[in-house]
Amino acid sequence: MTALTRDAIEQKLKGVIDPHTGKDLLASRAVKDIHTGDGGARIEIVLGYPAKSWEAELAAMVRDAVGEAEVSVKSDTASHEVQEGIKPLPGVKNILAVASGKGGVGKSTLSVNLALALSAEGARAGILDADIYGPSQPRMLGISGKPESKDGKSLEPMNSYHVQAMSIGFLVDEESPMIWRGPMVTQALEQLLKDTKWDDLDYLVVDMPPGTGDTQLTLAQKVPVSGAVIVTTPQDIALLDARKAYKMFEKVEIPVLGVVENMSAYVCPSCGHEDAVFGTGGGAAMAKQYGAEFLGGVPLERAIRENADGGRPSVVADPDGAVARAYKSIARRTAALLALRKKDFSAKFPSIVVKQN
Repeated sequence: MTALTRDAIEQKLKGVIDPHTGKDLLASRAVKDIHTGDGGARIEIVLGYPAKSWEAELAAMVRDAVGEAEVSVKSDTASHEVQEGIKPLPGVKNILAVASGKGGVGKSTLSVNLALALSAEGARAGILDADIYGPSQPRMLGISGKPESKDGKSLEPMNSYHVQAMSIGFLVDEESPMIWRGPMVTQALEQLLKDTKWDDLDYLVVDMPPGTGDTQLTLAQKVPVSGAVIVTTPQDIALLDARKAYKMFEKVEIPVLGVVENMSAYVCPSCGHEDAVFGTGGGAAMAKQYGAEFLGGVPLERAIRENADGGRPSVVADPDGAVARAYKSIARRTAALLALRKKDFSAKFPSIVVKQN
């Protein structure tokens, strides 16, 4: 059997479509190296997003396309551009804003599971609880206590399940109401974000407060966001507010990576029957309307709520279950779509200082 040439292998790899990007491996520049010789073909694939649970499947797809070959798959996450005029955050490559436009659609649950899924897929991930009035991440992550300050100026992030976290909920009593006006909220959030010593994060997920008012707009204008994710339910009322969130990001020139549909269907734990309690297809229809990507749907299950309330979200409570697989798929797709966007190389260039003698 004649060994394939490099050109022949490249032609075959053009037929391998990455379902997360929608592009073939050549077009998405995932093929790092191809080596041909007497020892057979060796192909090195480097994805721009974390995909630990999918790497073996991709390697099998490549071997099916080219025949016998040694295939290695790994990931390398880069920094991506943020809004013009805003400096990237030290210690953070990419910030992902998760917004809904309204409360009660499971945005915080999606946010924490997204961060945990990115971590499970091999990334260094963190989460900022930006909901000052109703912080929920401390309970969802099962974290108690207060963050330390080693230098007296900045806060060390709390850690849970290999995810770095910061929330106003770590600094105040759980039952204390935050009776603050908008400017105080904005200032507190900026401090939580910028005065936390994030440790070499690939992704920082920001659980945005509900709504599209002054606080949300100020955050969108001051936080260096690489991309946004809109969370909705299939219900028409939720979709109305989700569209407002989409328009808000559009106005401040933050790319919306896609839409996630929460509570997409209720699955009866006894008989397995599916019931579309809140309707069907709303998230996908909204994504299509705006030319955005539909990142996936998460079913309405009691275990999701119970796991979050118990401090062990579904991705860690049942990592091989159907719900965790759905969250991991959403995480891979979100990160993959971000990987296709323009990269930020500012951190790679040294600062030039001119001194006068």
